Amino acid sequence: MAKHRPGRLAETLKEEISALIRLEMKDPRLGFVSITRVDVSGDLAHAKVHVSVLGKEDERKATLEVLNGAAGFVRTEIGKRIRLRHVPEIVFSYDSSIEHGANIARLLKDVGVSGSSEGGSEINSESSSESSPESSTERSPESNQDNYPESSPDSKDDSHE
Repeated sequence: MAKHRPGRLAETLKEEISALIRLEMKDPRLGFVSITRVDVSGDLAHAKVHVSVLGKEDERKATLEVLNGAAGFVRTEIGKRIRLRHVPEIVFSYDSSIEHGANIARLLKDVGVSGSSEGGSEINSESSSESSPESSTERSPESNQDNYPESSPDSKDDSHE
Protein backbone atom coordinates (compact mmCIF):
# COMPACT_ATOMS: atom_id res chain seq x y z
CA MET A 1 0.00 0.00 0.00
CA ALA A 2 2.76 2.46 0.87
CA LYS A 3 4.79 1.64 -2.26
CA HIS A 4 3.18 4.40 -4.30
CA ARG A 5 3.45 7.17 -1.74
CA PRO A 6 7.21 7.84 -2.11
CA GLY A 7 6.75 8.13 -5.87
CA ARG A 8 3.83 10.52 -5.53
CA LEU A 9 5.71 12.60 -2.97
CA ALA A 10 8.78 12.66 -5.22
CA GLU A 11 6.76 14.09 -8.12
CA THR A 12 5.13 16.68 -5.88
CA LEU A 13 8.49 17.68 -4.41
CA LYS A 14 9.95 17.97 -7.91
CA GLU A 15 7.21 20.38 -8.98
CA GLU A 16 7.29 22.47 -5.79
CA ILE A 17 11.09 22.70 -5.55
CA SER A 18 11.27 23.64 -9.21
CA ALA A 19 8.78 26.45 -8.62
CA LEU A 20 10.70 27.60 -5.54
CA ILE A 21 14.00 27.73 -7.40
CA ARG A 22 12.46 29.46 -10.39
CA LEU A 23 10.33 32.03 -8.58
CA GLU A 24 11.59 32.65 -5.05
CA MET A 25 15.34 32.03 -4.89
CA LYS A 26 17.13 35.17 -6.01
CA ASP A 27 20.78 34.29 -5.32
CA PRO A 28 22.99 35.56 -8.17
CA ARG A 29 25.29 32.52 -7.83
CA LEU A 30 22.36 30.29 -8.76
CA GLY A 31 22.84 29.18 -12.36
CA PHE A 32 20.43 27.60 -14.82
CA VAL A 33 19.11 24.64 -12.82
CA SER A 34 16.91 21.76 -13.95
CA ILE A 35 15.61 19.16 -11.54
CA THR A 36 16.05 15.81 -13.24
CA ARG A 37 14.55 13.57 -10.55
CA VAL A 38 13.80 13.27 -6.85
CA ASP A 39 14.41 10.12 -4.82
CA VAL A 40 12.40 9.78 -1.61
CA SER A 41 13.24 7.15 1.00
CA GLY A 42 10.65 4.54 1.91
CA ASP A 43 9.96 6.15 5.29
CA LEU A 44 9.58 9.59 3.61
CA ALA A 45 12.25 11.07 5.90
CA HIS A 46 14.85 11.89 3.25
CA ALA A 47 14.69 13.29 -0.26
CA LYS A 48 17.61 13.46 -2.66
CA VAL A 49 17.03 16.05 -5.37
CA HIS A 50 19.11 15.43 -8.51
CA VAL A 51 19.82 18.62 -10.43
CA SER A 52 21.49 19.41 -13.70
CA VAL A 53 23.26 22.74 -14.02
CA LEU A 54 24.08 24.42 -17.30
CA GLY A 55 27.51 25.99 -17.18
CA LYS A 56 31.12 25.37 -16.31
CA GLU A 57 32.44 23.28 -13.42
CA ASP A 58 32.90 26.26 -11.06
CA GLU A 59 29.34 27.45 -11.78
CA ARG A 60 28.03 23.95 -11.01
CA LYS A 61 29.86 23.84 -7.69
CA ALA A 62 28.63 27.32 -6.73
CA THR A 63 25.05 26.41 -7.65
CA LEU A 64 25.19 23.21 -5.58
CA GLU A 65 26.60 25.16 -2.62
CA VAL A 66 23.74 27.67 -2.89
CA LEU A 67 21.11 24.92 -3.16
CA ASN A 68 22.47 22.88 -0.26
CA GLY A 69 22.79 26.07 1.80
CA ALA A 70 19.16 26.90 1.05
CA ALA A 71 17.92 23.38 1.84
CA GLY A 72 16.44 24.60 5.13
CA PHE A 73 14.54 27.37 3.37
CA VAL A 74 13.32 24.92 0.74
CA ARG A 75 12.22 22.45 3.42
CA THR A 76 10.34 25.18 5.31
CA GLU A 77 8.57 26.35 2.16
CA ILE A 78 7.67 22.77 1.22
CA GLY A 79 6.17 22.39 4.69
CA LYS A 80 3.99 25.43 4.08
CA ARG A 81 2.86 24.31 0.62
CA ILE A 82 2.35 20.57 1.13
CA ARG A 83 0.41 19.11 4.02
CA LEU A 84 2.79 16.55 5.54
CA ARG A 85 3.32 15.40 9.09
CA HIS A 86 7.10 15.37 8.58
CA VAL A 87 8.79 17.20 5.74
CA PRO A 88 11.71 15.15 4.40
CA GLU A 89 15.28 16.34 4.78
CA ILE A 90 16.41 17.62 1.40
CA VAL A 91 19.84 17.07 -0.11
CA PHE A 92 20.79 18.37 -3.54
CA SER A 93 23.18 16.37 -5.73
CA TYR A 94 24.57 16.94 -9.20
CA ASP A 95 23.21 14.75 -12.00
CA SER A 96 25.40 14.46 -15.08
CA SER A 97 22.96 12.31 -17.07
CA ILE A 98 21.93 15.16 -19.40
CA GLU A 99 25.56 15.91 -20.25
CA HIS A 100 26.24 12.21 -20.69
CA GLY A 101 23.27 11.91 -23.05
CA ALA A 102 24.40 14.94 -25.05
CA ASN A 103 27.88 13.44 -25.32
CA ILE A 104 26.46 10.13 -26.57
CA ALA A 105 24.25 11.95 -29.09
CA ARG A 106 27.28 13.86 -30.34
CA LEU A 107 29.27 10.64 -30.70
CA LEU A 108 26.42 8.92 -32.53
CA LYS A 109 26.10 11.88 -34.84
CA ASP A 110 29.84 11.71 -35.61
CA VAL A 111 29.63 7.97 -36.27
CA GLY A 112 26.42 8.35 -38.28
CA VAL A 113 27.98 10.96 -40.57
CA SER A 114 30.96 8.75 -41.38
CA GLY A 115 28.87 5.53 -41.41
CA SER A 116 26.27 6.79 -43.92
CA SER A 117 28.91 7.62 -46.54
CA GLU A 118 30.34 4.09 -46.31
CA GLY A 119 27.14 2.27 -47.20
CA GLY A 120 24.69 2.98 -44.44
CA SER A 121 22.06 3.68 -47.11
CA GLU A 122 22.28 0.06 -48.31
CA ILE A 123 21.21 -1.17 -44.90
CA ASN A 124 18.28 1.22 -44.87
CA SER A 125 17.11 0.19 -48.34
CA GLU A 126 17.26 -3.51 -47.42
CA SER A 127 15.28 -3.05 -44.23
CA SER A 128 12.67 -0.88 -45.94
CA SER A 129 12.19 -3.36 -48.80
CA GLU A 130 11.83 -6.23 -46.33
CA SER A 131 9.26 -4.47 -44.18
CA SER A 132 7.12 -3.18 -47.05
CA PRO A 133 5.67 -6.50 -48.31
CA GLU A 134 4.93 -7.71 -44.79
CA SER A 135 3.10 -4.57 -43.84
CA SER A 136 1.17 -4.49 -47.12
CA THR A 137 -0.03 -8.11 -46.75
CA GLU A 138 -1.08 -7.55 -43.15
CA ARG A 139 -3.12 -4.50 -44.02
CA SER A 140 -4.70 -5.77 -47.23
CA PRO A 141 -8.48 -5.59 -47.35
CA GLU A 142 -8.69 -9.21 -48.56
CA SER A 143 -7.36 -10.54 -45.27
CA ASN A 144 -9.79 -8.38 -43.29
CA GLN A 145 -12.80 -9.55 -45.31
CA ASP A 146 -12.23 -13.13 -44.21
CA ASN A 147 -12.81 -12.15 -40.60
CA TYR A 148 -16.19 -10.47 -41.12
CA PRO A 149 -19.48 -11.90 -42.40
CA GLU A 150 -20.20 -11.07 -45.98
CA SER A 151 -22.79 -8.45 -46.64
CA SER A 152 -23.57 -6.40 -49.65
CA PRO A 153 -24.54 -2.73 -49.62
CA ASP A 154 -27.79 -3.59 -51.46
CA SER A 155 -29.01 -5.85 -48.66
CA LYS A 156 -28.50 -3.07 -46.11
CA ASP A 157 -30.60 -0.65 -48.17
CA ASP A 158 -33.46 -3.17 -48.46
CA SER A 159 -33.61 -3.78 -44.74
CA HIS A 160 -34.03 -0.10 -43.93
CA GLU A 161 -36.96 0.49 -46.29
